[in-house]
Amino acid sequence: MAGLAGALALRENGASVTLVENAAEFGEVGAGLQMAPNASRVLKRWGLLEKALEIGVQPKHLVFRDAITGEELTRQSLGAEFEERYGAPYVVIHRSDLHRILLDACRDSGVNLQNGVFVQKVETDGVKARAFAANGDVYEADAVLAADGLKSTLRKAVSEDTPVPSSYVAYRGTVPITDATPQADLEDVIVYLGPNCHLVQYPLRKGELLNTVAVFKSASFERGEEQYGGVDELEAAYKDCVPAVQNALANLATSIRWPMYDKNPIENWVTGRMALIGDAAHPMLQYLAQGACQALEDAAVLQEVTQGTVFTEAGIDAAAWEGAFKDFNEARAARTARVQRTARVWGESWHVSGLARTLRNMLFKSRGDGNYQYNDWLYGQEGDGVPSVKPVEKKVLAG
Repeated sequence: MAGLAGALALRENGASVTLVENAAEFGEVGAGLQMAPNASRVLKRWGLLEKALEIGVQPKHLVFRDAITGEELTRQSLGAEFEERYGAPYVVIHRSDLHRILLDACRDSGVNLQNGVFVQKVETDGVKARAFAANGDVYEADAVLAADGLKSTLRKAVSEDTPVPSSYVAYRGTVPITDATPQADLEDVIVYLGPNCHLVQYPLRKGELLNTVAVFKSASFERGEEQYGGVDELEAAYKDCVPAVQNALANLATSIRWPMYDKNPIENWVTGRMALIGDAAHPMLQYLAQGACQALEDAAVLQEVTQGTVFTEAGIDAAAWEGAFKDFNEARAARTARVQRTARVWGESWHVSGLARTLRNMLFKSRGDGNYQYNDWLYGQEGDGVPSVKPVEKKVLAG
């Protein structure tokens, strides 16, 4: 997502962009993705929001429930008032559908797309950046964006850190909605919070599919096993939950599970004419549903800081890249660090037990629908560093 978004943002500004991908073909696996307004505003900016709405779903509410009792703890209406406040709607979309929308936009705008290329290192000495591929090819450019994810090879140029395991794993599943599917909650995002576990459900593809994600603390993952040869851990994690939660486990694909990692925030994402973007820069846990959202924010801010600096009325100022990357880094690092840290704390609050669960539930129930004090910093139009939702004017530039 970050690579496509970054490529599109710079192409919109007039750059000649080559996007190289390690996989043999462009594609995206996974299941559902929540696009909060801070991300859907970016799609709106690029003229892509309508495409997302055509295939996605606008849920009516975000609802939190206790997984042991089924009691509703709080809800947020996502209708007209929410959309007006944040300048764009809340959308849930299949990850592959959003990937395809961005990929098509890159193709249509003239991004050069290449597959089967693994970039091992980037050198940024002098007036050019050079990306060295495993097959011996060398790509020379004015600047390089490194969008190689959680286990980024190129991040090693600025940090020797390693992924931080969370002790939690996820199983995911997407199944057709049929007459046999329980009809309650099919217009909402539902989150059940349980001790050391939670479960999320929401509809996808105009209500044709039901997306389910089950996340729980895994003893085998804590021992270092990313995969596990059975479902006994999964079943044990939810044994005390209400039937609605236990029944939802049947929707999961259990042949593979996703171990949950993030990294500690770092202040510097830039070396010379190379900048990290997306999960390569700020991998985060999923509890705020902000991984892809923050990647889109990155791209929008990069578009802003290069417009008028690198991309000027006179043409492309190749010497301005390092300054633009510095501005990008300064605009984004503190914001994404806050999201990373808050995601950790938010996840901990979901999974508490005993007295802490009682206090958590009391706090959640004290919040009324329409109370935006916990959302504004994340979804608000001032906090993301993207000053406008208006499309950026396209210009024909030299260079």
